[in-house]
Amino acid sequence: MAAEIVNPRSDSGTEGAQEPFDPAFALHRGGKMAISATVPLRDKDDLSLAYTPGVAKVCTAIAEQPELVHDYTWKSQVVAVVTDGTAVLGLGDIGPEASLPVMEGKAILFKQFGGVDAVPIALATTDTDEIVETVVRLAPSFGGVNLEDISAPRCFEIERKLQERLDIPVFHDDQHGTAIVTLAALRNAAKLTGRTLGELRGVISGAGAAGVAIAKFLLEAGLGDVAVADRKGIVSRDRDDLTDVKREIAELTNKAGLTGSLETALVGADVFIGVSGGTVPEAAVASMAPNAFVFAMANPNPEVHPDVAHKYAAVVATGRSDYPNQINNVLAFPGIFAGALQVRASRITEGMKIAAANAIADVVGDQLAADCVIPSPFDERVAPAVAAAVAAAARAEGVARR
Repeated sequence: MAAEIVNPRSDSGTEGAQEPFDPAFALHRGGKMAISATVPLRDKDDLSLAYTPGVAKVCTAIAEQPELVHDYTWKSQVVAVVTDGTAVLGLGDIGPEASLPVMEGKAILFKQFGGVDAVPIALATTDTDEIVETVVRLAPSFGGVNLEDISAPRCFEIERKLQERLDIPVFHDDQHGTAIVTLAALRNAAKLTGRTLGELRGVISGAGAAGVAIAKFLLEAGLGDVAVADRKGIVSRDRDDLTDVKREIAELTNKAGLTGSLETALVGADVFIGVSGGTVPEAAVASMAPNAFVFAMANPNPEVHPDVAHKYAAVVATGRSDYPNQINNVLAFPGIFAGALQVRASRITEGMKIAAANAIADVVGDQLAADCVIPSPFDERVAPAVAAAVAAAARAEGVARR
């Protein structure tokens, strides 16, 4: 007989109601992480060194030389994973408590893949200024801040304000992590088909955090042109319903001057990037240029099913782990923070992000193929390569402090 657990989501109202064993609940019971000591506490001598009176010497030294905090505490090895629970995975605005399983998951990914300690912090506010002030006040305890699952457009302002006020890396992974891994896959797809980024015209479905960041980053990296589409169609200068963020995107993108629907933009396009969760008709995919790339990254249902995409595209990628070419942020953020913390970077620059994307792409090496334009999240070469590239870029750009 299968084991049973009480399902905490049960709304039957019956005390002790049980459902068949669910491995997800079993794994999450009690949480997925804990804090452990790195020094022994075996006797009074250990205690006197780890705590009083020995700790007072270290506190006094740090008070006299604040930079010593990096050497004698965990600050330079730990990241705050901060959310307000407003844009959690595909679940949307589910609140801070319900976001914690995801934030814990993010923290263990930091540790597993990058050797970086991380602490989940779910905030009971959605006010932009309150979030900024709270993180600024928490910052002395951390070497970096990873913003996570905060809805657009507030996420842009929160990141910008924190970057202005803090001298540690602040990185919104939903934006930049997605953009970095997308660029890595796109570089290899272009290489595979004998083209350069400058020869490609792309279309992005979705003008939220990820879509905006991807558009900016790909243009920074040299993509020929890209158009971004939201629910109302192509984000273009002629529209009078755009937010400030979308107006900026309209100025930066769509050199071809396209207007109308997403389907219109896809005619003759070389690249489709989906971060919207919508559905793209097969006829629109068929209208793309020969040897096109389809990166349909919505989870769990890609904007274009891989079976459909393969009929027309030379390279197909998704956000799912059960298909080849998974665009997974875990390829980026652990190594990025590991490299930034290693050199005590004051921020993460565009050059550091470009370096991370190139490092991820280079790991593929001789394995490059239509079903392998991006390495597996479990490829142990990725995080060290990204960390080394990011650290070198930080030094080259003058933001490293050691």
